[in-house]
Amino acid sequence: MSFALTISGLSKTYPNGVRALSDVSLSIPTGMFGLLGPNGAGKSTLMRTLATLQDADAGTAVMGEMDVLRDKDAVRRTLGYLPQDFGVYPKVSAEEMLDHLARLKGLSDARERREVVATLLRQTNLYDVRRKALGGYSGGMRQRFGIAQALLGNPRLVIVDEPTAGLDPEERVRFHNLLAEIGENVIVILSTHIVSDVSDLCAQMAIIDKGRVLLTGRPLELTRRLDGRVWQKAIARADLAATKAVYPVISTRLVAGRTLVNVVGDTVPGDGFTQVAATLEDVYFAAIAGRLDVRTPSLESV
Repeated sequence: MSFALTISGLSKTYPNGVRALSDVSLSIPTGMFGLLGPNGAGKSTLMRTLATLQDADAGTAVMGEMDVLRDKDAVRRTLGYLPQDFGVYPKVSAEEMLDHLARLKGLSDARERREVVATLLRQTNLYDVRRKALGGYSGGMRQRFGIAQALLGNPRLVIVDEPTAGLDPEERVRFHNLLAEIGENVIVILSTHIVSDVSDLCAQMAIIDKGRVLLTGRPLELTRRLDGRVWQKAIARADLAATKAVYPVISTRLVAGRTLVNVVGDTVPGDGFTQVAATLEDVYFAAIAGRLDVRTPSLESV
């Protein structure tokens, strides 16, 4: 059954004066939803608020008929949460730990609990190492265990915060496949600063910075906004500051001793620039740099 999480006017200011969220409004359907933004953008604050770990100052969040901000016990019964940093008992096996967490989730029948634990360990490709102590798990194995515990109780909403940071390429692909499978039937919010995580996995996304939502839409449609508008030039590293002073630079990267600069504009910016295909990374950097017209409504699917 398809359902949605609707967030309206969510705001949060910390006691030190930092405004972490400012009038955030999002409609998040069933499936994978990418929340993309730099460190400190407000992503984790939003995730913790939806996970009932802290209160908002203003706004609403509703999933079906459930008031996410006020009916916290009901939310926790339907929530799976994998925070950016989570601890494990290093001397306890994955099977033992998952069994303990299943008890806390209310699975009191021992036979049912064993079946659920075994199913989740198989789903996350940890069954063969189920009796290994968690302290001996690699980073990717720990992340997969984190997803296993998040899936206890058949959640309707799964929140994962920076789940692929630090994973090697093989483990990252394995984790992507796992998230894609999970996202077929529930709402999965993927909070990350890694653009490729969103482009590879998410049908819908939002870009957030300094507590504000800058863009929402489908990754492909957002990328099309920049079709024919991204230009690239290789310059000497010493010329970077001067180039930024003259051109609307959205990103730079060092390649073979030369600095490649990407610029957004409706016409060729100047000598030496060539047009390149726009990517979601260009959209991200253009939005963060204020080089994209954020007032333009996001395109809907045909």
